[in-house]
Amino acid sequence: MNDWQLPKAGSRIFFVGIGGISMSGLAELAQADGFVIAGSDRHLTQRTAHLAAKGIQLYEGHSANWIDRFQPDLLVHTAAVHADNPEWQRALEQGIPVIDRASFLGLINRTYPRVINISGTHGKTTTTALCALMLIEADLDPAVHLGAELRQFHGTVRTSQKREIMVSEACEYMNSFLRFHSTTAAVLNIDYDHVDCFADLDDVVRSFTAFTDRLPDEGLLIMPDFDRQVMRMLEALSLKRQEQKRSLPRLVFFGIEDTAAEQALVDLPLAIDISATYNGRDLHYQQGMPCFTLCYQGEPVCQIQMRVPGRHNVANALAAAACAHQNGADFTSIGRVLNSFQGAEGRFTDVGQYQGARVIADYAHHPAAARVTFAAANLLPHRHLWVVFQPLTFSRTKVLFDDYVAALKDSEAIIFSEIYSDRESQPVQVSSRMLADRINELGGHAWFAEKPDQIRQWLNERAGPEDVILVMGPENIRDFADQLTGRTSHLQ
Repeated sequence: MNDWQLPKAGSRIFFVGIGGISMSGLAELAQADGFVIAGSDRHLTQRTAHLAAKGIQLYEGHSANWIDRFQPDLLVHTAAVHADNPEWQRALEQGIPVIDRASFLGLINRTYPRVINISGTHGKTTTTALCALMLIEADLDPAVHLGAELRQFHGTVRTSQKREIMVSEACEYMNSFLRFHSTTAAVLNIDYDHVDCFADLDDVVRSFTAFTDRLPDEGLLIMPDFDRQVMRMLEALSLKRQEQKRSLPRLVFFGIEDTAAEQALVDLPLAIDISATYNGRDLHYQQGMPCFTLCYQGEPVCQIQMRVPGRHNVANALAAAACAHQNGADFTSIGRVLNSFQGAEGRFTDVGQYQGARVIADYAHHPAAARVTFAAANLLPHRHLWVVFQPLTFSRTKVLFDDYVAALKDSEAIIFSEIYSDRESQPVQVSSRMLADRINELGGHAWFAEKPDQIRQWLNERAGPEDVILVMGPENIRDFADQLTGRTSHLQ
């Protein structure tokens, strides 16, 4: 990877799996940088239609003929595409370089003097969107690569005229973020996830340690003061830097002042210098929405009344504020964004009404994310809270089965859709039906639906005015939420 360089402007780049949320954004960024772009995907969608409208050549399905027709100088593939793909094979036959999506994103961010990479098991999209909007509000003109659609971008990415700052999500899956270059790195939290590529939680901590070790000595590392796994990472990073005879990057912490978990920082068994702190003070809720005082170095700088719910989003807001302020944004701009932000697509998105009930759709697919999203929804005014949940990947559901049950068992009523996976060809012996059965064994109220029509019928019998329907899981089940309400555009 370190030997790769971007081809010269005007070169032709072919994206295999171009319809993916990250790949489509990369294609747009590459086109804006002067490359000629084409790509293929199994199915053409609204997302690929958006690319076609920008003049990008699209091919439906996978065929070696697409390479013969387009004659690219470089082929970029998504992680879901493997070496038996016909475009990949033809590229190799013709001596065309082939790299993965993460490596290409790493090459893109190396072209910017300052790069803010936002990592963590949960909250990356929201935090990246907030940080980007703060920088935009402060007239710093960042380029942005986001893992969801944002109304302000009319899509997933933003190009930059100044080309001085890039903000991007940095995902740990398959150690993708180890291909990236950062001058600022945020680690929002660390949980055990992506069980198909990490052996255990210790393995995940090692991956984040390697990611943060890629920071230059003068770089910025932004972290919560309340996450014990992040503290484990910091301890490992400190020992690693001592062995290398290198100093730690500058350390910036954020936290919510009313939590006993702040002891995580106090308990860290090493001496560290802290460059800056950002805290949320006096957290309370109005109509389910968090309100707090944003403090910098212990001093209040602005009052915040958020329009997205949940304690977890307070943490995301503080992390974004730290990233943006440390890269030049003023607190007036930061406050304006935090007081007006309504969320990225699929992150506690209000998608409309069904039988008078408010329908909320959220990507929460990991047990920890489901737990905090459910807690946030419970704070909203409601008569009943009906939960629709679809787990993502068979392997994750099997390994984290008990965590799913613990996170969801206290629902007033929950219906499960079958597990969704687009990257596992050999499903393990696990089903959403087993989750429902276990919750019922524990005294809960759970159902299993084999088909979407059964979920609709279940809601028909229950949902009404003043209720909230919380739909959680991957895009597959969030599309069902759109169908319920008749929403046709993610950017409405």
